[in-house]
Parts: sequence; structure tokens; C-alpha cells
Amino acid sequence: MGRRRKRVAAGDGVPSPRKEEKTPAPLRKEKKKKADIGKMFINISIGLCIFSLIWFFYALYMRSSLARRVVTLHPSPRVLDANSSSPDVSPERYWGTYRPQVYFGMKTRSPRSVVTGLMWMRQFAEMDGNLRHTCEQGDHLLGYGWLMHDGVSFGVQEVHDREFTLTTEFVKRMGGDHGGDWTWRITAKQHSTASSAPVISLMFYTATDVQGSLQAHVEEKHRLSSVTGTSEELGNFKITFGKPTAGEGASGKYARYNYLQTKSPGLDQLTDIVKNSLNHKFEFSPPKGEKRFYFAVDSYKVTNHQNQQNDLKMESDFVVHQVTVQTPFQIEVLFESGSFWDRPNQLVGSMLTDELEKRKVAFDERFESTFGLQAKGFTSSQIKFAKAALSNMLGGMGYFFGQSVVQSVYNEHPVLYPEGPLFTAVPSRSFFPRGFLWDEGFHQLLISKWDTQLTKEVIAHWLDLINIEGWIPREQILDDEARSKVPSEFIVQHNENANPPTLFLALQELLEQLDAQPELSSSQTMIPFLRRLYPRLQVWFEWFNTTQAGPMANSYRWRGRDKDTNLFLNPKTLTSGLDDYPRASHPSADERHVDLYCWMTLASGIMANVARILGEPHLVYENTHRTLSNNDLLNKLHWSENLHAFSDYGNHTQAVSLQQEKVFVPPGQPRHQYPVTRLVRSVRKAPKLQYVNALGYVSLFPFLLQILKPDSPKIEHILRDIQDPERLWTPYGLRSLSHSDPLYMKRNTEHDAPYWRGPIWININYLAVRALHHYGSIEGPYKKKAATLYQDLRTNLINNVYKQYMETGYIWEQYNDSTGRGQGSHPFTGWSALTVLIMAEEY
Repeated sequence: MGRRRKRVAAGDGVPSPRKEEKTPAPLRKEKKKKADIGKMFINISIGLCIFSLIWFFYALYMRSSLARRVVTLHPSPRVLDANSSSPDVSPERYWGTYRPQVYFGMKTRSPRSVVTGLMWMRQFAEMDGNLRHTCEQGDHLLGYGWLMHDGVSFGVQEVHDREFTLTTEFVKRMGGDHGGDWTWRITAKQHSTASSAPVISLMFYTATDVQGSLQAHVEEKHRLSSVTGTSEELGNFKITFGKPTAGEGASGKYARYNYLQTKSPGLDQLTDIVKNSLNHKFEFSPPKGEKRFYFAVDSYKVTNHQNQQNDLKMESDFVVHQVTVQTPFQIEVLFESGSFWDRPNQLVGSMLTDELEKRKVAFDERFESTFGLQAKGFTSSQIKFAKAALSNMLGGMGYFFGQSVVQSVYNEHPVLYPEGPLFTAVPSRSFFPRGFLWDEGFHQLLISKWDTQLTKEVIAHWLDLINIEGWIPREQILDDEARSKVPSEFIVQHNENANPPTLFLALQELLEQLDAQPELSSSQTMIPFLRRLYPRLQVWFEWFNTTQAGPMANSYRWRGRDKDTNLFLNPKTLTSGLDDYPRASHPSADERHVDLYCWMTLASGIMANVARILGEPHLVYENTHRTLSNNDLLNKLHWSENLHAFSDYGNHTQAVSLQQEKVFVPPGQPRHQYPVTRLVRSVRKAPKLQYVNALGYVSLFPFLLQILKPDSPKIEHILRDIQDPERLWTPYGLRSLSHSDPLYMKRNTEHDAPYWRGPIWININYLAVRALHHYGSIEGPYKKKAATLYQDLRTNLINNVYKQYMETGYIWEQYNDSTGRGQGSHPFTGWSALTVLIMAEEY
């Protein structure tokens, strides 16, 4: 049986079961504290992550926002209404020779204009296929340009080819709703030196630009008698091609006709289309001459490659009328607007001749009334030259529509600027047939004397391109035609880069006209114009004043200097307009540029005047102008006692040269596998912060822009440098860099010839003549000396530019300082046409 368990009482010596002990209070608190700290770290981490994400997305947003700023136009109302160039508002300027890049052509001031133009080629020449269309220096023409052009309604141009001269004339007649009618007359005459009468093919063409259609009307199998068309901007129209004659009223001449009707993938490809369509199978067989085969347009098929390139691009109609005829001959082309239903007659034959004569007489009278050259004693030949200079500037004005390619530091890749128009003069029809910001201010100094309204329109077009930052792209390359003439490395415009604000020179001229003749009708419209312009001028000035500020108060520095100091003898400053003019040898943020200082002095004064006229707050501009006009400040920042001239300041050494790069080729290795030796810069002495001491155009800027007080002792040094043949004086004008400067006429790279290192430039010489006239006309210790130099420099400039024009047929981009010979781009009837103002003594 089981045993009965004995119950043991407490206290009998047997230990009782142990109860579980509680954690002491301080230990519990410590654990809780650790848990709280952990949670806090977790919360902080989560917060930091959230903050980082917010900051990341904010940074993305800000970068995206900043990236968009470069392509965001300024929000103020545009200076020009959207329809300001339309035939409803400005019918007299609707049609024009607004295609400066071609020898002869017309278009309307509208975004997608129908374009017309002329190509030609000499048949049976030694060089077949010598097709002329776009203005090319490589065509080696003996000369070409407008002899008369009023900027609105008519023009007369001569094109001197190798053995014949083409005279192109046009007249416009107002009527209807689309800018009216116009007529061309082309006259061809052989040169007296030609061994036989040349046979020439003229190719008249018309093309649409994406929108619109054309229909060819053919007679006698191959002769295109007319083209009818329609477009949104022109409505219905008709172009009629007359038959060639020996002259007005003369009988017809033997001619052969061909035509081409096709599609064009772009206006920049018209020349190639015609070239690719030429065929040598056609017979030219005049009644009293031998039978010969000539080139003519035949057919054109778009290649597969072009089809692939233009899949997404709309094509345009393109029609060519070719007439092949022996000189001498005359042909007329008539454009008639479908909305001009009450025209009195067709503007052809004797009617055209009479109208041309009326316009020529009116032009001559207006030219003399404006410039007074006959009254000043100039010869008829010199006056004809001056008329050609003005006419080429007016006839070289272009209307462009499209988008610039731009980039800011916030854009990974270049982006397209907003689409828009630009009506502007161009520096050179052959080499620079597009808008340049710093050139345009000089252009308008001449144009404003001829047509104030035209100048106001051009200034408005430029300022309407300004973005929200206050930046204007300095070179306007707006469409395919323009881009086809520009090297790829110059197409992208960077928004930190400026260009001299020369439009303030043109505004200064307009303000002086307003002050002198407030009763004129052009003056009555000036105040509303300035009021619309003013918000854009404000932001433009502010952009300069902040983005181009220098290292010291009231100093300024051009951005955008070339950064590759290994290849350039002196890194270029394209943004200054003076390209390779010597600056500090080693670009840095410590630089101070005297020319930009002077531009800002001028600009602040004009801003103060405009604000005062409009009743706007002007003290800020006035104070800025007063500060910058202080000659003591100017001397402190830019006067070099060593050079006794105004100078840039920066990290500089003169001990530089270009030397052949050394390339090590291991023994036994083939040389062609290693890089070709180049000229690279050698620095023999380390640079230091100092004045640059390069005497030339930049040194003259305080004098050129008339910032110096009439009694400033610095003027004595400047006049000494101007008249010294070892420095700036030549018998042909002032050279750009002192003859004694170490970089005078030195190449900047092995491929980069000297540009602003000696040659004579007319725009700066114009400013010099103007300044000498100013200081020679007001009281001061240097009045007499300035007046004497004024007469001498004015005479030298006029004589040389005129002489070179007579000898070469061209006005040139620059002139050789040793011989006076024209060089560079030609014709260059941008600022070189300021010779007209020098002749007229209009400053």
C-alpha cells in the first residue's frame, strides 16, 4: 500500500519556495530611456530621409525651373504687336528684299512666307555648272550690291560677273489686302572685254515654306508662262514671266525655255535641288549660230537619304522657270496679288520704266536732303559710292523667323529658344547674313538718319527677344537657311555671355532727335514707343549690371572668354565683339575690362534719360551714371601709369609665344601613329595681377564714348597715341593695336590669323571721329588739337574706303593698316557703311 505523505509545517527547517524578484526602478528607467533614444534616432532618420527626398525633389524642381528660365521670354507686353508686320498694319513694308543671303530675292515679313529668287549660270563656259544663287565670296564676282534702295518700295542693284553684268531692279505698287504688286526687271549686258557675247541661263523661282501651294502654267511645251498660288499669308496670287527682249520696246530674242516643278524639303536646299536636276542634253540653236548643248533643269527626285531625314518634316512646293538667252537682253517678272482687284494697269514695260525713274529722282532728292554731300563738295562719283553704301545696308535687311539654339549651366544639352521673328540689318550678305547684337547698334546709327521708324522697328524686334533673365542671344541664327551658313561650334548661344549693348547708341540718337525736333511726327510716336520698350530696357540693363559685374565695386568683366589657354596665344573674348584683342593672358575672375565699364557708363546715362522722359524713377540710373562718369574712379580702376593709357587689369604676362608642340616618338615606332605636332602656347614667365598694357582700341574707349571730361589730362596722352604712326595712326585710319605692341599682327593659333590686332575697323574709327569732333567743338585745353586730328582722320578714312571701293568693287570688313587695302568679308556694308555719316559729318 502506498505510504501517506507527511505534511511539513513551515518553520521546520525546510526552505520555502522563492518568490520572483521585481526589477529595480532605476534599471527600468534606463531601458525605457534607451528605447526612447532608439525611437528618436529612427524618427530623426525618417525625418532626414523625408527632408532629403523633399530637398532632392525641390532641387530637381529648382534645376528644372532654372533650366526653363533661359527659354522663358520676358512677361512684359511686347514692344511690337503680334500683327505689326502684317499687310493690314504695315502694307508698304510687307514685301521686300528680306533675303540678304541671296543675290536677288524677295519675301514677305511673315513666318512662313512664299519666297522668290533668282539663280543664273553662264553656258558654254570653261567651268560648267557655275550656278549663282546665295552670296558667296568663293564666286569671285567682280562686285555686286545695291546702287539705290529706299528700304521700302524700290531698288536698283548691279551684279558684275566675269564677262557680263546683271542689273536687277524692282518696284512695288500698293493695293489690295496683301502688300500689293511688284515687278522685277533683269537686264544683262556683256563686258567690253568679253571675247564674245555670253549665253546666260536665268532661273526664276518661287517656293512655299511648308504652307501654301503653287501651280505651274506651261505654254509652247517647255515655257513656263506663269505660276499661280495661294497661301494663308498672301491669299491668291499670280507670277507672270515675260519673254526676253533686246530692251524696252525691242523685239523678242531667241531663247530656250525649261522648267522644274518639284518638292523641297527646306529653303536651305533649293540650290542643291537645282544643281541635281541639271541635264546637259538640251540644244541651243539660234538662227545664226551653231548648235550646242546646254545645261538646264530637267527632273529631280528626292533621294532615300533625304526621305529618311525629312519623314517628319513637311515639304514645300518649288517651281523654277529657266530661260537661256544670249546677251544683251532684258526680262521682266510680274507679281500680282489676287486681292488687288482695282489696279489701273500692269506695272510692266514703259509703265515700269516711268515708275523707276520717279523713284530714282525721289531717292536722289531725299539722299541729298538727308546727308548734304553735294553741298559739301563731294564729287558725283563719291556721292554714288555713298548712295551704294546706304542702299546696301537697307537692301541687306532681313526678316527671319525661327528659334535660336541656347544653353545655360542648368541645361545638360542645348535647347530651343521660343520661336519668334527678327527684322534686322546684317553685317555681310556673303559671310554674316544674320543678326548680330553688337553690330546692330552701329547699323541703326546710319539707318536712323534715313528712316527713324525703321530703326524703332528694328530695336523693338531685338528687345522683344529678351528672356525673363534679361538676356538676348547675341547672334541670331533662326532658321535652316541661316544655320546652313554657320559653323556648328558657333550655333549654340550661352546665356552667361553678353555682347556690347550698342543699341544704346541708337537710342541715344533717337533721344537727340526727340530733343532737337519734338514737333516732328516721328517724335510724336517716340514716347509711346519708349514706354513699351522701357520694362525690357530695365531688365536688360540689370542683367548686364549683375551678370557682368567685376571683382571690385563698379568694375565689370566680360564672361565667356576662351578657356583653353594651351592653344591660344591670348584667349579670345568673343563676347566683347573685339574677339582676339589682347586681354589678360590667363583668364580669371580678377579681370576688369575697361571697354565694358564704358559701355555701362553710356547705358546708365541713357537709362536715366529715358526714365526721366517717361516720368519713371530715375535716381538709381542717375546715381550709377554719376558714379561711373567719375573720372577719378575710372583712373583708379583702369589707368596704367606704366603705359600712360587706359587698360584692362587681370592675371597677365607678356612672356608668351606659340611654339611647336613636342611629341615623343619611341625609337623604331612609326611617326604616323602619333599625334601631329601643333602650335601650343609657351609661358616663359608666370602671370601676375597687373594692368595688361596693350595699347589699342580698348585703351581709347573712355575717349570714344566721351566719358572723359574736356579738361582731363588723360586726353593729352590719348591724342598723342592717336597721332603717333608707331602706335595707332596710319594714312588710312586708326589701327586696332599699336604697331609697337608685342602681339601686333601675331596669330592667335596656327589657324587663327590676327583679326583685331592691327587691321583698321570702320566702326571704331567712326567713334573716334565722332569723339574728336565732340572734343574739338567744346571748350577745353585740347580743343584745337582734337579739331585738327578730326579733319585729318576723317579725310583719311573717306579717301581710303572710297578708293578701295572703286578699285575692288566692294566695301570691306576691315582695311590693312600698312597698305589700306580692303580685306576680310566682302561686301561688308554693315558698320563699314558708317563712312556715309563721316562724309556727312552726322554724329
